[in-house]
Amino acid sequence: MGKPLIFIIEDEPPLAEMLSYNLEKAGLAVRVISTGEEALHWIEVEVPDLVIVDRMLPDLSGIQVCKTLRARRETRGIPIIMLTARGEENDRVLGLESGADDYVVKPYSPKEMIARVQAQLRRIGSFGYKSLREYADIVVDLSEHKVTRAGKRIHLSPTCFRILEFLIQRPGYVYSRERLLNRVWGNDVYVEPRTVDVHIRRLREALHIDQKPNLIRTVRGAGYALDQND
Repeated sequence: MGKPLIFIIEDEPPLAEMLSYNLEKAGLAVRVISTGEEALHWIEVEVPDLVIVDRMLPDLSGIQVCKTLRARRETRGIPIIMLTARGEENDRVLGLESGADDYVVKPYSPKEMIARVQAQLRRIGSFGYKSLREYADIVVDLSEHKVTRAGKRIHLSPTCFRILEFLIQRPGYVYSRERLLNRVWGNDVYVEPRTVDVHIRRLREALHIDQKPNLIRTVRGAGYALDQND
């Protein structure tokens, strides 16, 4: 599994660079974006694990970005930390009411920000190594690279294993083909989107033992999810 991906939406380069540097030192992948419109564009390409957004941006405000992300099915569950130079109670309330999960007033210490990011990632299960991941009767052993279903060993190709490892991270969440491509194959490798469909089919076939129900749900026009309700 790749590192958790953090989007920093901040139009002040020194602050963005400092925050990016410290998050990368903490073992996180980072993309720095300077405007709200650009951020919404990138999120359509690759959904991050967490968003840090400045309240005051040159185009869309952080409040508008939050509301847009919360209104979309694909992004409504992403943790959002809002940054602001304002510390008044009304501003904090407005930020939280717009959909932010946390609210940090500038100036802040890098140590505190890393702690807040890690707390949000732990909350959604995207940070901190766990050897076993389980869903329904499927168990993925990350340390030994093994998969079982109902106690029976399932043999998967390395790519299918990575897809399952990614899907089981957030059961029920619908991942687009683009996000699966970016997180499983990587940003630097060109792969046809239909390749995802091929590997999903192979993964389904491998998991279909003893007439067990299909747990990989296809959402037309959206992507795939690990879900018992097919």
